[in-house]
Amino acid sequence: MISIRLPQELEKKLEEFAVKEQMTKSDIIRKALQVFLENQELREQPYLLGEDLFGKCGSGSASLSTEYKKKVREIIHANKPD
Repeated sequence: MISIRLPQELEKKLEEFAVKEQMTKSDIIRKALQVFLENQELREQPYLLGEDLFGKCGSGSASLSTEYKKKVREIIHANKPD
C-alpha cells in the first residue's frame, strides 16, 4: 500500500473529477500511473511512438522508404541515352 501527499489544489481537482466521473480517487490515480508508466516504456523505444506514421506522409504510399533506391535506379536508367 502506498500513501502520497498531494498539494491542496491538486487534491481538490482530483476530488472534483472523482465525483464527476463517479470513480474513486484510488482508481483515478491507479489509471493515471498506469498510463504514465506505459508512456515511459514507449519513450525507451522511440520507434514505437511513430510506427503508425512512418512512410505515410506526403505520397500516401508506405513503401517509398524501402523502394527508394530501386526508384532512383529506374529514373537514372530511363534518362540514360542509348
